[in-house]
Amino acid sequence: MLKPLGWIALSLLLAEFATNGRSADDVGTSKSFHGPVGLVSPYSLRGLQQTQGLAAALDKTRSFGFRYVEFGSDFGGLKPAAFKAELDRRGLVPVGLHFSYEQIRDDVEGIAAAAKVMNVSLIGCAWIPHEDPFDEKQCRSAAAVFNRAGAALAEHGLQLYYHTHGYEFRPFGQGTIFDLLVAETSPTNLMFEMDAAWVVLPGQDPVELIKKYPDRWLLMHIKDLKKGVPHNHLVKAALTDQVPVGSGQVDWPKLLRAAQEAGVKYYLIEDESPSVIKQIPQSLRFLESVEW
Repeated sequence: MLKPLGWIALSLLLAEFATNGRSADDVGTSKSFHGPVGLVSPYSLRGLQQTQGLAAALDKTRSFGFRYVEFGSDFGGLKPAAFKAELDRRGLVPVGLHFSYEQIRDDVEGIAAAAKVMNVSLIGCAWIPHEDPFDEKQCRSAAAVFNRAGAALAEHGLQLYYHTHGYEFRPFGQGTIFDLLVAETSPTNLMFEMDAAWVVLPGQDPVELIKKYPDRWLLMHIKDLKKGVPHNHLVKAALTDQVPVGSGQVDWPKLLRAAQEAGVKYYLIEDESPSVIKQIPQSLRFLESVEW
């Protein structure tokens, strides 16, 4: 009989080859697309977390073969150190940590302390509180917050990034409000995380967006949008409109090639659909078949 620590070591070894014998660093990659690919977890598996607990969600993350994770500052209801211990126990490596806009605006020191515990250097913001439409005034105000917080975080060796959500792509001048946000911030203070589905939803071309700002994209959320879903700037799409990667509106070979050439550092699958457990393996198989 194996002792408890022996079972843990064996389970991690088996997880290394959980997807067609591939190591965790190769999961979701192909001869053309090199990743690395991780999962937004436990958020993508929040239904499992709600019914069976955090441990079940993290175990499932590892069983899919993932090593890298990105998550929010609620830490699954645990203190940062306890949450980090749960990740370490499963060989999961945190690569990005999201905080609320208010936390980023008001509590840089608290963020830096949590990031140190988690051994994370990339700090994200997923939403700018705003009144629709997200306009020039609100954008400039957010840019000032990001510049100030980004500079302060940089003193702690941390890089701030903002996750696109769709409302930033309303027309403005010769471009969009997103163009203004880029222009009003510096790469030192603010990088970006492209959510592919939330770029396509408002009618933008994610490939052209990467080519337009090749030095500003740090991470990517790999998420696909069902064909036929109408474009809008309000992030109006049902959770059931999120489909397995490769079956929706995103031209993944072109996008992944552009992202790889631009030096995107991490690719995180984010699946908010009710069919997430079924869809994640389908998405991984597609990514492992991508060629250009």
